[in-house]
Amino acid sequence: MNLPDNIGDEAINKVIAEHPAIGAILQKYDIGCVTCGVGICLVKDVVAIHALGPDVEARIEQDIIAYLNADNA
Repeated sequence: MNLPDNIGDEAINKVIAEHPAIGAILQKYDIGCVTCGVGICLVKDVVAIHALGPDVEARIEQDIIAYLNADNA
């Protein structure tokens, strides 16, 4: 995943704390990072770990980028 502001290189628990909407985006694709007790996976690895395929991964990436762009507008 190629996400702005190096978010892809941050731990998912930190990103969700700062951007709860990203947790909601992942939840929409049945990725349960919001309820995970560990939360140390890097954002860029979260989708790959769940092996949803390149099309779904691209949609998730687009959704996160759209949220970040709207949030910074």
